[in-house]
Amino acid sequence: MDTKGTASGRARTPRRWMGAAGLLGAGLLAGGILAGSQIAGAASSSGNSNTATAVAANGRVDPARVAHGPGETLLTGTTASKVTAAAKAAVPGGTIIRVETDSQGAAYEAHMKNADGSYVTVKLDKNFKVTGTVDGFGGPPRDGSSSSSA
Repeated sequence: MDTKGTASGRARTPRRWMGAAGLLGAGLLAGGILAGSQIAGAASSSGNSNTATAVAANGRVDPARVAHGPGETLLTGTTASKVTAAAKAAVPGGTIIRVETDSQGAAYEAHMKNADGSYVTVKLDKNFKVTGTVDGFGGPPRDGSSSSSA
């Protein structure tokens, strides 16, 4: 080593480069992981666009905006018309949100909004006869005041 310390100065330069390269590599790796997780999140959200578009501001799924319930199919044509007519007769002044098959025992169900803003689900059998109503967005009728039969 000379008296000016140039040999030791040169030895520090490669260490600085290696340290900088290490930090750069770690940053790139972390950025790649974050980008990959965002892409994966977007891909999984698009798998169920009904839920993705129905998330309310509080982070919960807004059932009034979901196209249909899990394991259920939207009704169309004559079947939809018959279910709609029977549900409107059972809940006067109610507005149909959607009509669909029921995954919890009834043949069909109609999700409705009452005139007072509350929600009700009308359950129907395969002959379009109303078998009961459930406050809210479905589930089996519960004991007590939350359900009634027609």
